Amino acid sequence: MTFHPQPQPGTPTPWAFPAPERAALANGLTVLHCDRPGQQLVAVEVLLDAPLAAEPDGLDGVSTILARALNEGTDTLTAEEFAAELERAGATLDAHADHPCIRVALEVPASRLERGLTLLADALRAPALPADEIERLVANRLDEIVHEQANPARRAAKSLYAELFDAADRLSRPRAGTTETVKRIDRAAVQAFYGEHIRPSTATLVIVGDLTGVDLPALLESTLGRWTGDQSAPSKAAAVSADDAGRVIIVDRPGSVQTQVLIGRIGPDRHDPSWAAQTLGTYCLGGTLTSRLDRVLREEKGYTYGVRAFAQPLRSNAEGSGRALLAISGSVDTDSTAPALADTWTILRTLAAEGLTDEEREEAVQFLVGVAPLKYETAGSVAATLADQVEQYLADDFQAEVYRQLAELDTAASTAAVVAAFPPDRLVTVLVGDASAIAEPVKALGIGEVTVVAN
Repeated sequence: MTFHPQPQPGTPTPWAFPAPERAALANGLTVLHCDRPGQQLVAVEVLLDAPLAAEPDGLDGVSTILARALNEGTDTLTAEEFAAELERAGATLDAHADHPCIRVALEVPASRLERGLTLLADALRAPALPADEIERLVANRLDEIVHEQANPARRAAKSLYAELFDAADRLSRPRAGTTETVKRIDRAAVQAFYGEHIRPSTATLVIVGDLTGVDLPALLESTLGRWTGDQSAPSKAAAVSADDAGRVIIVDRPGSVQTQVLIGRIGPDRHDPSWAAQTLGTYCLGGTLTSRLDRVLREEKGYTYGVRAFAQPLRSNAEGSGRALLAISGSVDTDSTAPALADTWTILRTLAAEGLTDEEREEAVQFLVGVAPLKYETAGSVAATLADQVEQYLADDFQAEVYRQLAELDTAASTAAVVAAFPPDRLVTVLVGDASAIAEPVKALGIGEVTVVAN
């Protein structure tokens, strides 16, 4: 029997987050492009300067309806014809609205890039926004709200944002609107919001994939370059402030056998020099199955299937005054609610008193840095991160710099950042569960004034 020679490992090559190149079209559209040879599925993201804070009073959710309506036909194609053209091109087109902007995402094979970009351009340039489709999208959103209200995790998030932020701040209200506001949305409202905010001069396009042999400037000018609009100044986001005095809100769900737990406050976002250290420390606290929270609450005590700690950027501006939501999230059985909270506070206090260990830091660094080449293996993941950087007014090399910092951080810096992020006396706790069973035991913990509200 003849055996083939055993393959030998090659010389490992250093990895760095891909660096984009910048350009601009004649219509004012900013372009970030990144050639990734071999990535035959090209990813495109367009950031439209239409923040939720720009929604008219009483029309929360109009951004979401507009985003969802962008693939419901154009001036030359009906909704059905537009969907069929996307399918013929092997493309997908999705859009969603969030606090900073509306983001439109296209994925298309490199061999059909021109057709995909043409359809994207038509959706941005001249969306049909048909009245019947708008009515359908509004009805769908109203149905979603009913399901969100019944979802403990979504209900907890809604309550936490309402508690942290002033009612006048758009952050305090559901991203996609409430029943009262969505009911008011019609075609005229969507058209008006489109006309007021969607224009190339304040938009940015990110394109990542195998662009070998593509005359990208000419291709973009012939497709997205046909999109025109008035010149205007970019919107300015207000600074983020919040009331994170320690307290507990119980959203009553009588008879619930589980309690959804969401503990949060606001803290540094990606503009802050401590972001990399905060990321590393938060991972050690609750980023994986071997983190401190899971090790105690899941493995030792059996209270939960899993608890996570994370930081979610909220809203930023060009001056870098943004903030992030710092949170701990999970669910426990009803009887374990107070013990689980007590152990969580013990974990946080112990962390502040004793700090992280070198072993914890090393494991976290090895994972966060080591997994990066796999995390960014696809064009879509690279495009999404580049779009995040644009959305949050970050430098093009921001992600690469974060990985460099992660590899060099010491244990003391990581400890200081996570302790500052989660001070036990400055946490707002939302519990969605049976108030009759959990209110008194939670009050006895002394972690803040307890308020019970109806679901």
